[in-house]
Amino acid sequence: MFDGLKDKLSGFREDVEENAEVEENAEVEEPAESDEPEGDEPVADESAAAESPEADHVAESDADAAETAASGGSDDADDDNEPSTFQRAKAFATGRIIIEEEDLEQPLWDLEMALLESDVEMSVAERILETVREKMLGESRKQVETTGELVESALHDALLDVIAVGQFDFEERIAEADKPVTIVFTGVNGVGKTTSIAKLSEWLADRGYSSVMANGDTYRAGANEQIQEHADRLDRELISHDQGGDPAAVIYDGVEYAEANDIDVVLGDTAGRLHTSDDLMAQLEKIDRVVDPDMTLFVDEAVAGQDAVNRAKEFNDAAEIDGAILTKADADSSGGAAISVAYVTGKPILFLGTGQGYDDLTLFEPEELVESLLGED
Repeated sequence: MFDGLKDKLSGFREDVEENAEVEENAEVEEPAESDEPEGDEPVADESAAAESPEADHVAESDADAAETAASGGSDDADDDNEPSTFQRAKAFATGRIIIEEEDLEQPLWDLEMALLESDVEMSVAERILETVREKMLGESRKQVETTGELVESALHDALLDVIAVGQFDFEERIAEADKPVTIVFTGVNGVGKTTSIAKLSEWLADRGYSSVMANGDTYRAGANEQIQEHADRLDRELISHDQGGDPAAVIYDGVEYAEANDIDVVLGDTAGRLHTSDDLMAQLEKIDRVVDPDMTLFVDEAVAGQDAVNRAKEFNDAAEIDGAILTKADADSSGGAAISVAYVTGKPILFLGTGQGYDDLTLFEPEELVESLLGED
């Protein structure tokens, strides 16, 4: 999952390591100015030179410079974030390497292109680059550590910063909420919304929660048959009305059924729609008004990449969502939607669909995803 993005992040780490290593070797191998006399000039007596006042002055100046470098002081430090000569000297003298702008310039550009090619939304890519630059520029590392470890730490924090936006404990919210908990699902047609409802019903059952399905998709022919098949397979009750009925009334009936039968969660399907479908968006508004759901979840395909990110933002703008489910995550090598949706909407990804079975629904864990992308697992 997300192998393409994982490879690109690994490439960035290797690029920075290579650049820093080149600079480190240049510092180590830089030849000192020769003290040997040129031509046939006579060589001064070494003992006499050592006793001369000029030699004493040079020795004192060298000692003062070393002491200044060790203390970190500098009379010519730049006003910007660039490390001064003395900072570099101090870092090298104490066995450390300073990461400079020139070490990051080309790798950061390559990383930006890699993120955009992986369908990461532009503002999200810029945020990642900004965080990596802030955490690395001017930083020093001990030579006993690796530059790769420093890069990995910066990438870890930058990715987690955008992926974990708005994250909350879904199961804890279910456990603490008054029952029944009503969850409404929305999104465009054909992205696995109804199947995700069935998967979530099974996920809840595995944790001891009962659920009822309510088919608020009264717009599409065959919608009742599709969700009824899932309900039969899982032995769940389905509340439905005839095609063309009022979606809000169906889900309201589902809530009443749950209250009367001590059911924990109502899972309400809705018609697939575009955010520009005024009639269908009006249906969502009515559901919000009549049912007042506890959560509205947006469902889309991870493989849709940038399109999924744009749709998530549009749906959230039109009818506020509480979180997202990304289906077909197991088939997505880019990872752009998983990286971007939470940051763009301010609402978390809660689940990833990872297969065809009812058990193939994985609770989204930002830390685990970041560790997987960086090869830490």
